[in-house]
Amino acid sequence: MTNIITEMLQEKPYLLADGATGTNLFSMGLQTGDSPEFWNADHPDRVTRHYDSFIEAGSDLVLTNTFGGNKYRLQLHNGENRVAELNERSAELLRASVDKSGRKIIVAGDIGPTGEIFEPAGTLTIDAAAEAFAEQAQALANGGADIIWIETLSSLEEARAAFIGAKTTDLPIVFNMSIDTNGRTMMGVTAEDIIELAAEMLPELTGCGTNCGVGAAEVVAAMLNMKTSCTKFQEPPALIAKANCGIPEWVDGKIVYNGTPELMARYAQLAFDAGAKIIGGCCGTSPKHIKAMKIALDNYAGGPTPSLDDIVSVLGDVSAGATAQLKGDMSVAGGSVSGGSQRRSRRRKPA
Repeated sequence: MTNIITEMLQEKPYLLADGATGTNLFSMGLQTGDSPEFWNADHPDRVTRHYDSFIEAGSDLVLTNTFGGNKYRLQLHNGENRVAELNERSAELLRASVDKSGRKIIVAGDIGPTGEIFEPAGTLTIDAAAEAFAEQAQALANGGADIIWIETLSSLEEARAAFIGAKTTDLPIVFNMSIDTNGRTMMGVTAEDIIELAAEMLPELTGCGTNCGVGAAEVVAAMLNMKTSCTKFQEPPALIAKANCGIPEWVDGKIVYNGTPELMARYAQLAFDAGAKIIGGCCGTSPKHIKAMKIALDNYAGGPTPSLDDIVSVLGDVSAGATAQLKGDMSVAGGSVSGGSQRRSRRRKPA
């Protein structure tokens, strides 16, 4: 299916996504525990400055400030009745920034998890979640989003619900899951499982991949596993890599990510060689990092598919679970997508 993503990927070999929303907004005064989405109404100038910073750094795709914009997350701040207002406003602000840039840039309507537990371990049904995601997605579309960008999910049930909700807009859809537990998501989903789920969503789905997690090395390893699984498709979805900026460290009373612009530049090249078509950064990734990634990719002719040793030597260790998946041994990581109970996660998208 031809859409803005596929058209832009015909014009260039990769699309550069943005970096972290939280990191930027915290530097502008957002306090821990506050709702970033409220800033779309209360501090639109700061949100616009955030968008502009990544546009100026060279991003081809920027996410709206709506990661926690569904009613389940907003109700933690007594804002469950402001879903339409806050999502639509965020997309409008980004659309205005893109229009004034004079460049072709994708306005990606960002949708994150509900933070609730799905049946049978919890009470949330796929239908109820899909309705909430549809409310958010439609508001993003009304505000001018080009695509719906679903991210940081852990369970197959929530991914399916988010996809159902996103489909109500008729916009292109991508989804990312967070691989953060020994080569799997918190709910046991592997890189191969993500591709199997993507197969269910074709042809409406445009892209899939992984974001956040525990570092760039793990994301590149996941890309290799996804690329292998994509060989079964005649027209596979575009693979997406949006890794955290290194590893978080506690410094002077706050979390700091140790990834340098140089490290993120090499990560971007390795992710590209591993099969990623949309490459960006997640927690801790600043416009400075994105600019370094753009320079690295623009001046890169491409290389061979990286080996595990290549990843480790440049980006650091890869978990035993991800390593086992690369070798085809699915028994090492433990757990499965169908086993175990779901854990409640009300975490906001990390900085």
